[in-house]
Amino acid sequence: MNDVIVPPPENTLVLTERYRKLGGRIDLIEVAEGTPESNGHHFMHPDPLRVADFIELHASVVPDAGDYFVMRGTLDNCRIKFTRNKTGRVVFLGGSITNMSGWREATCEYLQQKFPETKFEFINAGIPSMGSTPGAFRMLRDVFSSGSVDLLFEEAAVNDLHNMPNETERRRGMEGIVRHARMLDPTLDIVVMHFADVPHIADYGALKTPAVIASHEAVAKHYSVPTIDLAHEAAARIQAGQFDWAADFKDCHPSAFGHRLYASSIRRLLNAAWQSPLNEQSVIIEHPEPEPLDRFSYDGGKLVSIEAASIQQGFAVFSNCDPRAGNVGGGVRDGFVNVPMLVGRKAGDELSFEFEGRGVGMFVAAGPDAGMINYSIDDGEWNELDVFTKWSGGLHIPWAYVLTSELKSGKHVLHLKIAETKNERSQGNVLRIVNFLVNE
Repeated sequence: MNDVIVPPPENTLVLTERYRKLGGRIDLIEVAEGTPESNGHHFMHPDPLRVADFIELHASVVPDAGDYFVMRGTLDNCRIKFTRNKTGRVVFLGGSITNMSGWREATCEYLQQKFPETKFEFINAGIPSMGSTPGAFRMLRDVFSSGSVDLLFEEAAVNDLHNMPNETERRRGMEGIVRHARMLDPTLDIVVMHFADVPHIADYGALKTPAVIASHEAVAKHYSVPTIDLAHEAAARIQAGQFDWAADFKDCHPSAFGHRLYASSIRRLLNAAWQSPLNEQSVIIEHPEPEPLDRFSYDGGKLVSIEAASIQQGFAVFSNCDPRAGNVGGGVRDGFVNVPMLVGRKAGDELSFEFEGRGVGMFVAAGPDAGMINYSIDDGEWNELDVFTKWSGGLHIPWAYVLTSELKSGKHVLHLKIAETKNERSQGNVLRIVNFLVNE
């Protein structure tokens, strides 16, 4: 800004204002000082990666103007904390695409470069197979266990597509995440991302918004949360002939190429959010808290210890349970092996669980020998649930079953017993409970 030869207020700033008024896209990067020997005209560029992202985006012909994010509200609260407090806690909540190496590390590197004097704590709260409903119940343990959070990245569009075909469940899960997080810290900034999978690509190719993404967008819009539709961007670029899904992106668990695309798009959203210099008068403000879209959303979700159960028959707690033991086989997920589990193995095994809230469920490891259960609430009608999933044949998959979600707030009792019948594909009648779920 000390350029004497081409003063910014008379040149660059005028061009920027006029270009934007005409509808053009221009990113302005402010450089505090140029070299004295050049009268401020030459300088070291402070953010070359941002320039590379801009060139990469606009050097290609991409439909719909190239950017696939919606900047609702602001991300100024976390920027103020990063800049002035010199500390930052950033959490990445999601499934296997969040947990795997790639875009997440690149985003961490970008934030550290953007705020070089800030001491960051980056928390990977990604667990494979986890969508929005388990995310809502994991909020206290996996997101806020270390204290307040400044910036939360959330992704669930892929796992919700496969695990939660019910729109009500998807909405309650995502609203549970956003609303619960903001209830715990009203100043928290959130970014919701929609990652790509083959059905999403097909829907966008047919000019349809995927149902799961529409559900998540409705929640984000209601709470003024910015979103990045990476599925839409991938679909548009594939259709434009820039790359191929099978050859370049590989699958919903992206190749290194796919991770670079994700990271670049995330940087573009953050750059857009932080394009203008931070005003010295800016202060941290609480985000608005509108009325809930669904009063039974999982905004009070929490995990409850299996020790809270009352065992009537058969069930036993195994302090270091390996679901594969006894020649059962199957894969396992971190956090769902060699941990305490409440296990019932035969028909008639029974327990009860007293809780207080609007909903109740269970976090289970549903593997090749997963059975069926019967359950009732407050001595009411008995219901049946098949715990065996479409992935259980080869994996003790972590699964969040919400058994009932529309109770009156107050004290209730869940009665549960293993059923006589089982899925024809299952090897047994086993139920392995890792936690109870309660929506207060």
